[in-house]
Amino acid sequence: MPAPLSIVVPAYNEAIRLGQSLPVILDYLTRTNPTSELIVVDDGSDDDTVEVAKRAFAGATNINARVIAYQPNRGKGYAVRCGLLACQSPIALFSDADLSTPITEAPKLIGSIEQGECDLTFGSRALDRRLIGVHQPWRREQGGRIFNLIVRLGTGLPFWDTQCGFKAFRMSACRPIIEAATIDRFGFDVELLYVAHLAGLRLKEIPVRWDHKVGMLDTSGLYARDSLRMLSEVKRIRQQVDKGIYSEAISAARTMSLVEQKQLHISVPPDSLR
Repeated sequence: MPAPLSIVVPAYNEAIRLGQSLPVILDYLTRTNPTSELIVVDDGSDDDTVEVAKRAFAGATNINARVIAYQPNRGKGYAVRCGLLACQSPIALFSDADLSTPITEAPKLIGSIEQGECDLTFGSRALDRRLIGVHQPWRREQGGRIFNLIVRLGTGLPFWDTQCGFKAFRMSACRPIIEAATIDRFGFDVELLYVAHLAGLRLKEIPVRWDHKVGMLDTSGLYARDSLRMLSEVKRIRQQVDKGIYSEAISAARTMSLVEQKQLHISVPPDSLR
């Protein structure tokens, strides 16, 4: 039997998409991991997101499916943190509501954690672009590449896609970092990955399938504004690292990861014990 799994789906005005994606996720979990948990976090929606999720969950039998809702809208980062911290399984995965990365790609991320090889894994559209079926609009795709280059230069992270909405966590090691996170909107991915990297957690970027779904950023005309906000958030993350805001979380996460590696009889580099 696979390890119990929690899946978190952050949602803001996603009634239409959830009506299509939640049955797909529930069917997948019923077939592959019937002891799992599915949490939809409604981030202050003003449509029927909550009602749609509850209707989808009404037919769930073995799956522990529930909705967390709050007002007002706080941002995707806040919603993801809220859902992850409510998870009861040792491994948690968050997925965007549109399933641009199909839920069937989950084993790629979860397997490395189950086998004790990684603490945090995340999907990437950059490592193998042959897996992209439907691309994002050209302006948004190029903007994403530039943003990730800036992230690499600004943080030293050795990854090419920090923003893909498909990430998995070993909760025992990652929980301190999730609890300490402060970025509520689009820069939250960078914050989690950067602080986990500073803690010496074992991170892995994994190529996944991707089919872009048209969303709010494509139609609102506010992509440039949101990109500037993301850059501002990266600057804020660096400042908070320098101020020691994450120091306790880094220490706790590093300790948990090393303890688990020892329990699994994984060789731990001597320098990491300092």
